[in-house]
Formats: sequence, structure tokens, C-alpha cells
Amino acid sequence: MLSASSDPTGLHYAYRASLVGSAHLFELTEQGLSWRIAGRTGLWPYTDIATVRLSYRPVSMQARRFRADIGKIDGGRLAILSTSWQTAALMAPQDKDYRDFIIELHARMAKAGSQAVLTGGLGPRVYAAAIVCVVLLAIAMSGLLLRSIVSGEWAGALFLVGFAALFAWQVGGFIARNRPLTYTFADLPKALLP
Repeated sequence: MLSASSDPTGLHYAYRASLVGSAHLFELTEQGLSWRIAGRTGLWPYTDIATVRLSYRPVSMQARRFRADIGKIDGGRLAILSTSWQTAALMAPQDKDYRDFIIELHARMAKAGSQAVLTGGLGPRVYAAAIVCVVLLAIAMSGLLLRSIVSGEWAGALFLVGFAALFAWQVGGFIARNRPLTYTFADLPKALLP
């Protein structure tokens, strides 16, 4: 949930990371990024933010879920998610509020002269491992498909084609959006924002 604060320069964003925990609250103020998570609070000046990593992280309850991992110079780390738990069966998207908050965070960091490293997607090693797994799975599925066609098992071949299409749609989107990249304050990656 995004809202204006009593401070005319402040901007709020909140989400529930789980059903049982309290909401994670964030505010962009003149002084920096203010946060309150599980009874802990802090204020990070925009110039103390060392890293920002944007990524696409779907889960079973919400296929359109985005994440921003923010790191501080001294090693602190915050995660901001684009979805919020509503009930045991409902995770609500907060696309516009999340997008507005992340864009404004980047704008304020740029205005403050931040030297943060801005990255997107998965880390290069994790991404390479994911590509290797997808290729190995594609080879295995191709072998099974060939075998089912040769043996005349048309139902099995049809099942494999359907499964491959679903897999390509689900995993292909995840892999395509989470390609490792670096970006600038002026050019945020559209694929990693709702």
C-alpha cells in the first residue's frame, strides 16, 4: 500500500511478507529510506545504499511478483516485494504502488548522488546454472519425445509436447526476465518492474 505521509516529502509503501508477521513498512523521506520490520526500525541515507537488485520472483500464489533487494554499505539488507498476503489463499499484487515506490527510490538516490551498484535479474552464476538445468531438461525431454514417437506412444508424445509448452511458458518467462544486467538511475529495466 502506497500513500503520502504527513511529511510532504515522504512516500510510504507497505506489504505483508507472511500471514502471521507484521507488515513491512518503508518510507522515502528527505533524510533517506526509513523502514520498520518486525519491531526493528532504521533510516538509511540514500548515499549509504550500496546495492539495489531488481528481480522477477513468481510464486505459486502469485505469478506476477517482483522483488527489490537493497544493500547498505555496512552490510545491512532489505527486501521489498510487490505482493502482500491478504488471506491464507490470497496474495494480492500491489503493482502500481510498488512500481511508483521503486522509481521514486531510484530518483531520490540519483538526486543524492548515490554511487550504488544497480543490477537486475539473477546473479551470473545462478543464471548460468539455471540455463544448464534447462538445457539438460530439454535434452532429456527430446529423448523421451523421440522414444515415444518411435514406439508409437502417441498419448505420451502429446503429453510431453503439452508439458514442454507449459514449461517453456512458465520457466522461459522467468529465465528471460531474470537475465543478469546492470542498469542506470535513468534507465530502469522495464521487465523487472510490474
